[in-house]
Amino acid sequence: MSIRFGTAGTSESFKAMGYKNSLDVPEYTARFGLNAFEYQCGRGVRLGEDKGREMARRGAERDIRFSLHAPYFISMSSLEEDKRLNSINYVLDSCRAVDWLGGSRVIFHSGSCGKQSREAALEKAVDTLQRMVEAVDAAGFGHLTLCPETMGKVGQLGTLDEVLALCRVDARITPCIDFGHLNARDQGSIRTKADYAAILDRMVDVLQDERAARFHAHFSKIQYTAGGEKCHLTFADTQYGPDFEPLLELCYERRLEPVIICESAGTQAEDARTMMEYYHALG
Repeated sequence: MSIRFGTAGTSESFKAMGYKNSLDVPEYTARFGLNAFEYQCGRGVRLGEDKGREMARRGAERDIRFSLHAPYFISMSSLEEDKRLNSINYVLDSCRAVDWLGGSRVIFHSGSCGKQSREAALEKAVDTLQRMVEAVDAAGFGHLTLCPETMGKVGQLGTLDEVLALCRVDARITPCIDFGHLNARDQGSIRTKADYAAILDRMVDVLQDERAARFHAHFSKIQYTAGGEKCHLTFADTQYGPDFEPLLELCYERRLEPVIICESAGTQAEDARTMMEYYHALG
């Protein structure tokens, strides 16, 4: 495995270039020189088996690795028990779909803290995740990787340490480090190479295995307020960060092999290509 660059969904240029449906995604992705794609199921898993398997076939021809973002309404720390445990079903649906795509990673949000302490919310999320792993294995998806994501709003469960705590549930659980989210929730905290290094070093300290080198990543510049994330931006923005160059320099120097998914607002393929070209120029 080597470092991969791709997008979350398609850019505005997808339709402008004449592409019409998701079966065109592999060709579109390859046209930008990218080799990863994160299928978006934020509003529910609606991908059919036939389409998923055909996308997998076309993606394999172009060495494109699929991942899938599970529904946004997952709430692993909910005070409502039915809602909390139903999150397991959403992940199972996501596993089924990413398996059709020939992918191996399901990315998900853990939920919010609500009217409970962060410690209580994390305890509930850990319990949900333990049950989720058992359900995923029982359903025959034990070969897949679950990726809890760091989140951008202060009230959400998803600091770096909270995500790493979830990763302790099982050795297969791999963090999805959203650098834009971490930067936004901490008011622009990622400014230097040393700031990125501290995040990477923390993963090594906690995980102590190859997950710290082969993590999943989301990247975009994000506008923020006192409460954290407000909206995603493009690389053309000069007011908000973080900058991608120091991260890629560290990935190159340390020979890290993450999958980096660009989530820019409407220019994700173009911006992902910019990152890919910068990385390859380092060599």
